[in-house]
Parts: sequence; structure tokens; C-alpha cells
Amino acid sequence: MKMAKFDLTSVMGQYLDRHLVFPLLEFLSAKQIYNENELLHGKLDILSKTNMLDYAIDIRKQLYPDQEIPEALKERRVQVVSQLQELQEAVAPILGLLANEEAMKTMETNRDPKNLLNFLIKEYQITMEMMENLYRLAKYRYDCGNYSITTGYLYFYLLVVPTNDKNYLNVLWGKLASEILVQNWETALEDLSKLREFIDGSTFATPLELLQQRTWLIHWSLFVFFNHAKGRDLIIEMFLYRPHYLNAIQTMCPHILRYLATAVIINRTRRSAVKDLVKVIQQEVYTYQDPITEFLEHLLVNFDFDGARQKLHECQIVLFNDFFLIACLEEFIENARLMIFETFCRIHQCISISMLAEKLNMNPDEAECWIVNLIRNARLDAKIDSKLGHVVMGTEPLSPYQQLVEKIDTLSVRSEALQNLIEKKLKNRNQDLRWGTQEF
Repeated sequence: MKMAKFDLTSVMGQYLDRHLVFPLLEFLSAKQIYNENELLHGKLDILSKTNMLDYAIDIRKQLYPDQEIPEALKERRVQVVSQLQELQEAVAPILGLLANEEAMKTMETNRDPKNLLNFLIKEYQITMEMMENLYRLAKYRYDCGNYSITTGYLYFYLLVVPTNDKNYLNVLWGKLASEILVQNWETALEDLSKLREFIDGSTFATPLELLQQRTWLIHWSLFVFFNHAKGRDLIIEMFLYRPHYLNAIQTMCPHILRYLATAVIINRTRRSAVKDLVKVIQQEVYTYQDPITEFLEHLLVNFDFDGARQKLHECQIVLFNDFFLIACLEEFIENARLMIFETFCRIHQCISISMLAEKLNMNPDEAECWIVNLIRNARLDAKIDSKLGHVVMGTEPLSPYQQLVEKIDTLSVRSEALQNLIEKKLKNRNQDLRWGTQEF
């Protein structure tokens, strides 16, 4: 019950493509948090809206081992194969071109879609109608679960068509999803950046549509950020220091604070982000809380070390049962203990090792070894008095340079937020003036 209480899969699934939900359901099956039959019914319901009929048949066999496979399902499988063949025949020249390495290299050097399309029409008799059929084939392949093949089709499409093409945005989303599902994280990060730039530079969408697009992108990006080596920096930059995305989190999906907080805790090089994150957590405390956000609030707002210790124990349960965070579990615990220790040391000059061990959920010998390693790695100005069982803290102040860096670290971000606020107020004022003129 406690594990299910902290599970966000049902909330996250509202903002994910149905194919991206499958890995989450497989994870839940392995964790045995929910009844397996309920999860199988959930998978079957999702599969009914795709062309992954072999997978659907396997799930039905698990659910109803004594029943025959419905004839309608078998007939639909035949239809899917037939439709796939028709779409492939319609784009045969493009499929031949994709298999031609020299031609593809030539295409990649020509980044002008207009010139490239003229070249393809002249040399390979490829038309826009064929490109439209390629889009349909890519979507069909994706619905069949052929994600690797889909990435190649969509890559070709993006090379040829201009950004104002009616399918361009959908292709960007499909390409990102496909790369995520084949776990090609380097390319997925490139696609994520391209999609974000396209959304942020959009001039055709309404504010509500932009908010929805950003909300979906925030959720999809979790797959990339928690698997790419640069993810822990990029998630902080995008979620905390890009006002449009922070606004989307606060407006639409405050549960994302769990993932932002985890990234900040495990990222020792971005400690300055902790203060900014805590402000956001305090603003959203009435809309969302979980053990990870509460841990930071207990530790850095209330200086309640006993409360932080208790929440740290719950954090382990949360991370162990979260699809995106389970790989960060050990690193999270290590850095959370370090944050408790550093905060405690700022308040006290002489600390009992046995008391500190209690705060860190460790035994005294383990705590002493842990502190020795911190000192040895030059991360801590402290000495250990083994006879008395004390840690004696140094009193070295921050250098003026460090103080200056801390103060200006987020100045540009705050300036941008202030500028946006001023522009919004001016816009509202101008609208009020226009309405006032019309009334008279």
C-alpha cells in the first residue's frame, strides 16, 4: 500500500504516448506493486489501440489461457500485414534510396529542403505524395512496434520537408519517441533539443497549446534525462531555469518536482540550485508533496534533522519503486546524507559521531568511516577526535569570489523572469486601455 501510495504511473501516463507507457507497466509488474491481472488488462487495453497484435495475443493467452484467440483478432492481424505491404509498395523508390549509402551521404550534405526535394524529384522521381505515404508508413511501423525502422523513415522525412510542413511537429514527436524506445540516448537528446526549440519558437500555436506541448515534453524528457550522462545538468537547466517550463510544471504537473528535486540532490556541482528549488517547493507545497520534496523542506527550511532522517527512509522506498529514479538510488542516499551532514555542520562546531550516525541512519562505525572518506577526499574541513568520538569542524569562511559567484549565479534567470512579468503587466494594461476606449 505504501509503495502504491507514492506511485505516479497513472498520473504520468496521461502525458505519455501509449507506447511509452509500456516500459512503466513492465516495471510495475517486476515490482509486484499491483495485482498482475489488473496490469495485464491495462496492457491489453493499450494494445487494442495499436497494431502490436502478436503482443496482444500473448497477453490474452496469459489472461485467458483456456479461451481460443478471437477470430476478429486473427482477421485484424491479416489486415495489418496487408496494409503494411501496400504502404511499402507506395514508397518503394524511397525505401530503395534509404538502402543506398552513397545517396544518403549526398542528401545529408544538402541541408536545404527545397533544393533537396528538387534533386529527389529529378534523380529518383520521389514526389510529395510519396513523402506523405512515407509518413503514414512510419506511423504504421511505429504502431506495430518496429521502432528502429521508424527512426530511419522519420529521419529521411525531416531531411526533405521544410519546417512548415503540416506533419513536421508530429514527425519530431514520433522521432523522439522512437529513439527513446530503442534507447538511443544520444540521438534522443538531439531530438529533444530540436523539438524544444521548435515549440519555443512556434508562432502558430495558442498559449494553451504551447502549455500542453511543453507539459508533454517535460514528461517525455524524463526518459532522456535519467539515462543520458548530461541529463542531471540539463534537467535542472530546463525545468528550473527556463521560466516557460517551470511555469508549466507549476501550472500543469507539480508532481515533476519529484524528479527535479532528485536531480538537484544528486548533482553536487549545482548546489546553488538548491535554494531556488526550495522556493519553488514552498510555493507548491499545497498542490504537491512527496518524501523527496518533504526531505528538502525539513532539512533546509525547518532544520528538522529528525524529520529529514525519517523522510530519507521514505525516499528510499520512493526511488526503489520509481521507473525513472531507481538507478539513482545509491547516489541519492549518499548525497542526501551529505546534505544532512553539511547542514548540521553549518550549525554546530563540535558534533558527536554517535548522534550524527543516528541522523544519517547509520551505525557509529559506519558513520566514522564515511566522515573519514569525506575528509580524505578534501570535501570537508574537519577533524575527528576518536577518543571523545567527536567531529570538530573548521571555521574557514567562503572566499569573496565564492560569495560573489553564489549571488550572481541565477541573476540572469531572475532578470528574465522580471522582464517577463513587466511585459505581461504592460500587455494587460494596454488591453485594459483598449477596452476602455471601446466602451466610450
